[in-house]
Amino acid sequence: MNEFKLDDLKSNGLKIYEAIFSKKRNVKIDEIEYPVQKFSSGIKFVDFSGYRFIQQNHNKKSEWGKKARQGHQIMWILKGRRYLARIMDGEFTDLKKDKE
Repeated sequence: MNEFKLDDLKSNGLKIYEAIFSKKRNVKIDEIEYPVQKFSSGIKFVDFSGYRFIQQNHNKKSEWGKKARQGHQIMWILKGRRYLARIMDGEFTDLKKDKE
């Protein structure tokens, strides 16, 4: 599975988002369990089917880091170095819709 349809990216993203922010160790997608991993900085992420689903680093001095420090739950969906989507407080935003 190389490319997801937007609906699949959203539904899988929301499952992973829930796992990351509810402190689960794994997330089950299509009957397969994927580990919720952690960088040494404590930032959680899941690698799934060529995509990386990663929690916002609240220590960053960016607008998004500030929002995370304020208590917002933010996760990014990347493929390679491209940011494809963001989920903030359970709300999915497609970041690539205007670029295609």
